[in-house]
Amino acid sequence: MTTPSADSAASADTSGTLLWTPSDDRKASSVLTSFISAAADTGANVNDFPTLHAWSIAEPAAFWKTFWEFANVQGDPGVRVIEQGDHFADTRFFPDATLNFAENLLHGQHRDGASDLALLFRGEGGHRRDVTWSELRSSVAAIASALTAAGVEPGDRVAAWLPNVPESYAIMLAASAIGATFTSTSPDFGTTGVVDRFSQTTPKVLFATDGYFYGGKQHDTLARLDDIVGQLPSIETVVVVPYASEHPTLTGNAVLLADWTAAHLEAELSFAQLPFDHPLYVLYSSGTTGKPKCIVHRAGGVLLKHLAELMLQTDIKPGDRTFYFTTMGWMMWNWLASGLATGSTLVLYDGNPAYPDANRLFDLADEAGITMFGTSASFLDSLNKAGMRPAETHSLATVRSMCSTGSPLTPEGFAYVYSHIKTDLHLSSMSGGTDLCGCLVAGNPNGPVHSGDIQAPSLGLDIDVLDDDGNPAGLAQGELVCRTPFPSIPLGFWNDPGNERFYGAYFERFEGMWHQGDFASWTPTGGMVIHGRSDATLNPGGVRIGTAELYRQVDKIDEVLDSLVIGQQWPPDTRIVLFVVLREGVDLDDELEARIRSEVRSGASPRHVPARIVAVPELPRTRSGKLVELAVREIVHGRAIKNIEAIANPETLTHFENLDQLKT
Repeated sequence: MTTPSADSAASADTSGTLLWTPSDDRKASSVLTSFISAAADTGANVNDFPTLHAWSIAEPAAFWKTFWEFANVQGDPGVRVIEQGDHFADTRFFPDATLNFAENLLHGQHRDGASDLALLFRGEGGHRRDVTWSELRSSVAAIASALTAAGVEPGDRVAAWLPNVPESYAIMLAASAIGATFTSTSPDFGTTGVVDRFSQTTPKVLFATDGYFYGGKQHDTLARLDDIVGQLPSIETVVVVPYASEHPTLTGNAVLLADWTAAHLEAELSFAQLPFDHPLYVLYSSGTTGKPKCIVHRAGGVLLKHLAELMLQTDIKPGDRTFYFTTMGWMMWNWLASGLATGSTLVLYDGNPAYPDANRLFDLADEAGITMFGTSASFLDSLNKAGMRPAETHSLATVRSMCSTGSPLTPEGFAYVYSHIKTDLHLSSMSGGTDLCGCLVAGNPNGPVHSGDIQAPSLGLDIDVLDDDGNPAGLAQGELVCRTPFPSIPLGFWNDPGNERFYGAYFERFEGMWHQGDFASWTPTGGMVIHGRSDATLNPGGVRIGTAELYRQVDKIDEVLDSLVIGQQWPPDTRIVLFVVLREGVDLDDELEARIRSEVRSGASPRHVPARIVAVPELPRTRSGKLVELAVREIVHGRAIKNIEAIANPETLTHFENLDQLKT
């Protein structure tokens, strides 16, 4: 084991510093090592992650066929593995295969080493529930039977407006079992946010909750339910899942889940065998600049992609306890749900992750014996700013790995994890998104972790970084692309005749490649750094600058709790404007402004130095915790925001209107 001392990790200030190396025993016992051996048995010349990745993109049919068998996917793979299409998005994987997504997730129970528990749930409001595999299967069978009785057929949409509770997983599995297409959002979305999403996908059945808990408060949702249903004429059945109250008072034609399934408790569980490309999920883009895009994902593609990420690049095994802090409005919920297929127990939490204090999730890690702890980079940054030291207050003995996504994890964030959370830990920074319901770049449990680096490209994906002319950018910053098709390419957007909007979103910029819209660069160690969204990239003097570079420098200023940067059009060019949230009692005086500019100049470059620095009380974020840079940019330029429902705290947008500091 190669690990730094706490002091050396904390002081690391440059990217690329070696922070962790897996022991020989750990590498020998990893799922990745087992798969490398299985691949070598087929005649592939592989012996480590780099050679495995090279084989996976050079011989994708052999790779995915071998992985199907290794992962013991339930279903008939058929004869053909890949059918090339005329367009990148038309390439089909396992075109003759039949399978059922729910069957594969529930088959996790039968993997050697799986425990009796499928789900372990803890809620902010004091809710506690452990769900066995048998109980989960019974719930899925009853709900699937009730859905069929309600007239739901393969391809019909089933929508959920629910918290992250066990019933949510049972409902998704039941919909998948009969071939319905599942779509969801979280209960903190208001009426407009829910209607904007579900009105596009026209669900037949809506599952809703009576309320939820967040930040020590109980929030009612029933008051909005009638209004939502009234604006969704496609809905024929409304089922309420009690959470805030055991016996909520219902209005309209809504029915309680227990009453709705009462006649189906003895139903037998069966699984419709469907094509690999059967529509499994509709996920929604954040929609901060207009109605969210409805992205349709194929069942087989999601299953294979998630299993490869979970098993090979995150090292999740039967009997593990897998946790990710998420809501049903974020694709990480779908990613977490697939963890059932590995035979691990899912640990669920619903509520504020920092209530009553920021120890809450680490308390849960010790209580539940979490082995994989998933969170966001912004949560880790907030812990660091708050001076939290979980390594000193918690055991975390079972935690073997930590995943971070949602935004780039800075080198300082990496150092914080190893110095103040746990030294012997596989830290996997990941990046991908709702677009592919998975990762483009992720972890390598057999490889070293370097400060600031996402370890590796995802297996089966030929990832590259291109300059504006479409040439490889080397180690310079450029556009993140995937050169070859992969199983979880979306089927398309909902209601997009001819795939016009879909092709325009991902394939217009670079012909024949998937264009993710992230600004990225390779590192000398073979890893990758994401520098922010391309559409949020700054362009002072015509030089493209990723926002993540500037955030990293500002984060070093102790007085600054949070920051957001935009480019403001200012003749004859664009100037950088930095908004900061300061600690209580701190003023943005000349001395602090000078220190911020000095830190940015020395740590990044003179081009990164903001022309204006403005203090605001709070910054807007999406409901998955991402900064809403584009919305702030629109407000500053006097343009209307088309969809504030995607923003968790839209009232903060008023802080950016008509600022005197931005008029000169």
